[in-house]
Amino acid sequence: MTAYDLAVIGLGYVGMPLAKEATAAGLRVVGFEVDPGKVAALNAGRSYIDDLTDADLEHMLAGGFSATLDESVLADSRTIVICVPTPLDEDHRPDLSAVEGATGTVARNLRAGTLVVLESTTWPGTTDEVARPLLEASGLVAGADFHLAFSPERIDPGNPKYGLRNTPKVVGGYTPACRDRAVGFYSQFIEQVVPVSGTREAEMAKLLENTYRHVNIALVNEMAIFCDELGVDLWEAIEAAATKPFGFQKFLPGPGVGGHCIPVDPSYLSYTVRKLGYPFRFVELAQEINERMPAYVVARVQRLLNRHRKAVNGSKVLLLGVTYKPDIADERETPALPVARALRELGADLVFADPYVKEWHVDGGPVPRMEDLATAVAEADVTLLLQQHSAFDLSTVEDHGKLVLDTRGVLAEGERVERL
Repeated sequence: MTAYDLAVIGLGYVGMPLAKEATAAGLRVVGFEVDPGKVAALNAGRSYIDDLTDADLEHMLAGGFSATLDESVLADSRTIVICVPTPLDEDHRPDLSAVEGATGTVARNLRAGTLVVLESTTWPGTTDEVARPLLEASGLVAGADFHLAFSPERIDPGNPKYGLRNTPKVVGGYTPACRDRAVGFYSQFIEQVVPVSGTREAEMAKLLENTYRHVNIALVNEMAIFCDELGVDLWEAIEAAATKPFGFQKFLPGPGVGGHCIPVDPSYLSYTVRKLGYPFRFVELAQEINERMPAYVVARVQRLLNRHRKAVNGSKVLLLGVTYKPDIADERETPALPVARALRELGADLVFADPYVKEWHVDGGPVPRMEDLATAVAEADVTLLLQQHSAFDLSTVEDHGKLVLDTRGVLAEGERVERL
């Protein structure tokens, strides 16, 4: 009998919720990680994940979970799920080095009868064309000696309604038997499992979800730019359109896109299409629009200051909220970074306020943190609301801000307050 029902590779925002739900369902779970700091923190009961409290982690440890740097645990695991990052490289091409490394580690420890699942977002064909050959280097054959599947992660950090257990789980197998084995595994702790015919369909489903969001966010971002010039309140127009009970889904403009999915996943799809010999014009146009939003926000700050006979150079600019989404500490791909970089290049004196971020750096240079919101707003020449954390008292911003640019549409417009 194997020592573990599940080994999770990669103990981040995807791997830890998976380990948590599997442990809660009574499975024997071990986590494999190459970062000694993460392993030490988890085994000591200290969580570094937004959606996993220290109390959650204590329950997991009491339920038998442990983290390790020892890859040999994989050989004693009935199911192995790979949850490692798939970022873009400097040329905006998919970087599968972590997937390849993790898969190679699995191959060294692979045993007959094991189920191996890749959850890392990637281009269609990765499971079959990249992961399978690496695994079969073990001498075992996928679909015959071991089972292989892909199941895209759908983690939405900070979402109070949907977590791993109640978010439908898409599963595609290398063979029908692989699919059925993976469906059976996930069904132990996920309410609805959605089987598809193959790994490529499962891989494409994830890219389609986030490309859909990427394109629609780009649509409203571009509308925000020309609605400002037309004198149209786009925020009101969006709310009006959202009253239609069919055929419309509300998306909101902002200072740019951030996080682990939207800035990255569409590029994986574009990369796949380009390999066929032509561009994916929708995605590339959306990328262009969303990537220019930080520059547009900075231009609006300049214009706001100019109207009050001030220059950006030497002005104190308060950045409110520097994470990529509200009420979490995650800063990955946050649009606050390019905004801050551009303002600093123009000579702005930057400070920030964020209840979830204790220290923040821009290109290695620290940005001073303001503790008291009222003081910070009153002292700033212009306040730039980048993220609407619920901890922010918006009335304080409206009442005490000298000049305010609201990129999230949550403040009442007035003589001193503008919305994007």
